[in-house]
Amino acid sequence: MDALAGLLDGPRARGAFLCRVAMDPPWAVRVQDRAPLSLVAPRRGETWVVPEGGEPCRVPVGGAALMRGPAPYTFADDPGTAPQVFIEPGEHCTTPQGEPLSQVLGLGVRLWGSRADAHARLLVGTYRMGAQIGHRLLSALPAVVVLDAGAWSAPLLGDIDAELDRDEPGQDVVLDRLLDLLVISALRSWFAEPGRAVPGWYRAQGDAVAGPALRLLHESPERPWTVAELAAAAGVSRATLARRFTEAVGEPPMAYLTGWRLELAAQLLREPEATVTAVARRVGYATPFALSAAFKRVHGISPAQHRGRVGAAPAGS
Repeated sequence: MDALAGLLDGPRARGAFLCRVAMDPPWAVRVQDRAPLSLVAPRRGETWVVPEGGEPCRVPVGGAALMRGPAPYTFADDPGTAPQVFIEPGEHCTTPQGEPLSQVLGLGVRLWGSRADAHARLLVGTYRMGAQIGHRLLSALPAVVVLDAGAWSAPLLGDIDAELDRDEPGQDVVLDRLLDLLVISALRSWFAEPGRAVPGWYRAQGDAVAGPALRLLHESPERPWTVAELAAAAGVSRATLARRFTEAVGEPPMAYLTGWRLELAAQLLREPEATVTAVARRVGYATPFALSAAFKRVHGISPAQHRGRVGAAPAGS
């Protein structure tokens, strides 16, 4: 597993909000649901995304936009259109005056807007708060990522459209996984764009020394790695491994390993049946107390508190 694969394995929707939006101009929707990551893919009509305090971005038909939370944003037919709809946490829709709109805008199974055959149609997918998206990945993204149609091959859009037309048992799980794949496809396309200022962990994959070491750390974070072992695996001296890794990634190998272990622990702790003991073993800590100390030092809260924040059922440690 390379570093990108390991980090992109993080997005795991659970009960995500995924629907089609159909609106007639002039239209504007203000999103302030504090979701960690959202995707908008215009299918027809003019669409703009306006991030909080940022410049408006046009999102072409066939392209997509990723919005990194929790900052609010607006998507509209024109940057100057005033929002008529506000989306709050829990997908609660209101007018600017706070009057509920959820029932008014419901047009059928996962279709939402002014009328079914409206001028503009968009696919909107939103990860709920507490979804499994790692901090390292989110921190590598700007507030808004816009992909042109030519820069993004997204055959899954047709599959999602077809699935949204159904109302069958298990559909929520199917749509969660389709959203994950769509987001991963968008992220991979964005990272691959020429001239992109990509994070060190992505750039380092092409380094003959740092790349193999990164893959080993991602494949087996539970191993008690040392710089000497990584250097031997890469076929270089300890000094060369430490220098090349730090130059390429931006931090020493053992510091990166600690960060990756705690990132992975944060993801695993969201699973309802996870225990601190099992997660500690999975990410390379000898005891749950060692994991708890490291986790609290970095995140400021204990693993149990982290699990409670994302709404997972308590599990014994």
